[in-house]
Amino acid sequence: MYTSRHTSRYLSQRLNPLILAILSMLIFACSSKTVVESDLGISGAPDWVNEGTQYLSDNKARLFHGVGEAPAMGDASLQKSTADNRARAEVARILSSYLEVASQDYTASSGTGKDAVSQQSISREIKNLTKMNLSGAKIIGRWKDEKSGTIYSIAELDMKYVKKVMQTAKDMNQDLQRYINNNADNIFDKVSSK
Repeated sequence: MYTSRHTSRYLSQRLNPLILAILSMLIFACSSKTVVESDLGISGAPDWVNEGTQYLSDNKARLFHGVGEAPAMGDASLQKSTADNRARAEVARILSSYLEVASQDYTASSGTGKDAVSQQSISREIKNLTKMNLSGAKIIGRWKDEKSGTIYSIAELDMKYVKKVMQTAKDMNQDLQRYINNNADNIFDKVSSK
């Protein structure tokens, strides 16, 4: 005859493995991190082709790198300019993302009420800054995949140039301009570490 003590021991022996399995799944789910593989795996390609568009920071500089590609076309000149334009568009995309983070940080720090700045105004200024800065984006390399005929271009924009453009921008909100100039490197480091 089973007593309540036998029943509780029986249940604990049966439930312990189930509870352990559930806890293991929860711990694994909470600790797992999504990993995105950035390597295109094109053998023989330069590292920048396989790594793609990115923020690059080292002791010497903070750089925006944009990588564009163009498939084989009948016109080699058109193919190169297409790859170059796509690389510059990638620089514009990540520069715009950078400036969005900067504006969000600024908006959060500027407060509310009379000190608050119109988000629409800031968005317009970000678009203008992106356009102004793109003139400083330089094509620093090209590579052609001989198997597919695809040409890859890499464009680079130095953070020093971005700061210089921001300092000379005339129609920009002065507080936003000052905030970005004072915090540009910290914001870059924050965005590039994501």
